[in-house]
Amino acid sequence: MDNTALVKELKRYLHITWDDEDSDLSGHIESGKEYLNDLAGTSIDFEKDRKSRQLLMDYGRYVYNHSLEFFEVNFKRELLKLSIREGVKAHAAKTAETNS
Repeated sequence: MDNTALVKELKRYLHITWDDEDSDLSGHIESGKEYLNDLAGTSIDFEKDRKSRQLLMDYGRYVYNHSLEFFEVNFKRELLKLSIREGVKAHAAKTAETNS
């Protein structure tokens, strides 16, 4: 999913109907992707992974509303689940590769 589609989705999520802030929203999306990919330790496919895409939208919402300092606090459980899920996937892939 490219940033254009994600920006449109974020605009719908935030109920933004104007285009003046598209550049800023695209930057928020990029920052959110980097943050979540770093947290997960992998490159997330935000098109297929709906839970991660929702976290990305919420990240964008917090940045847009100048409340980013509360994102980790309010989404601690979801972020931990993401980190564990991706770690388990990586471990399973490594184990399967070793056993082959």
